[in-house]
Amino acid sequence: MLSGLWLSCTAVAQQSPAVPVKIAVVQQQAVPVWIRAIGQVKAQQSVEIRPQVDGILQRILVEEGQLVKAGDLLAVIDDRSIKAALEQARAQLSVVQAQLDVARLDLKRYQNLRKDQAVSAQMADQQQATVQQLEAELRSVQATINAQQVELSFTQIVSPIAGQVGIRNVDAGNYVRTSDATSLFSVVQLDPISIEIALPQSRLPELQMLMQQIRQKQTVPVLAYLKEGADPLAQGQLTVVDNRVASASGTIRVKADFANPDSALWPSQSVVIALQSKVLENAITIPAKALQQGPQGSFVWLDEQGKAAVTAVEVILQDNNQVVVTGVSAGQQVVVDGQSRLRKGADLKILQETAPIAAVEQ
Repeated sequence: MLSGLWLSCTAVAQQSPAVPVKIAVVQQQAVPVWIRAIGQVKAQQSVEIRPQVDGILQRILVEEGQLVKAGDLLAVIDDRSIKAALEQARAQLSVVQAQLDVARLDLKRYQNLRKDQAVSAQMADQQQATVQQLEAELRSVQATINAQQVELSFTQIVSPIAGQVGIRNVDAGNYVRTSDATSLFSVVQLDPISIEIALPQSRLPELQMLMQQIRQKQTVPVLAYLKEGADPLAQGQLTVVDNRVASASGTIRVKADFANPDSALWPSQSVVIALQSKVLENAITIPAKALQQGPQGSFVWLDEQGKAAVTAVEVILQDNNQVVVTGVSAGQQVVVDGQSRLRKGADLKILQETAPIAAVEQ
């Protein structure tokens, strides 16, 4: 049946010692298919801490690299001038309130006297205008107090998020302004964290299917590696596929979220990612070492009752560890070492049976 294929392999073996080989069993299993790309780690929240009022930076209450919670006090700005202005505004409020109380009493008297024609309508109207003017002045002073209270709260700089404090740019004792180009320091959230990946638009059909899975609350696994061949740094899941293709690069941005309790992922770090695009159910797999190449294409050596046999296979999917193929069946035994000494029909000496390999390299 295979006459004409691999002429060097089809001659009947002469009487010779058995060829020592290693073998593995063909497996039938679910095989995930991974899209590999380079991604960049992104903090989900990153804040530049800046003053919201001008003044002397009295104290910085956190250390560089310290982990803080949302609401923690980070720094204090001198508040004496703001407190003085606030007290002055409160005193002014008391003065205006007293004037308004008197004006309202006078207005009530004028209105009663007006009923008896004891005062002119002009005098009553003027008193009414005085009351309205003082009411407006009272609201203005109250607004000033509210503004001063807000400014006073700004002298206590608190962290809006939980995260790690960055390197300090300004030391205590310096005069800081809201217009300063440089922030005091940053706070960056490290856990959870995200990775953004740019994939070619040719992947759009696969990404659209993955987005449907996300909408149906199905988990799409994503693995992050420091480099190819390394152990995974973290495992996360795909959260979103961007709503457009970048016209300049022809790529689509996708984002995955990762739990990062041990800070294995760091903001702006470049990593290798593997995104599971689908799963091949009931796939026939052989070790990558079993696959051979000849003039007519891919083939494998089989152990058939202690004799060497050769069969053609078609490669469906391949990685460093295993190959998904057609042309063989689960349970057959393929040679993974010693193929160079084989001829069709040669006797085999099994040195060691290789254990079944994992479903896929991750």
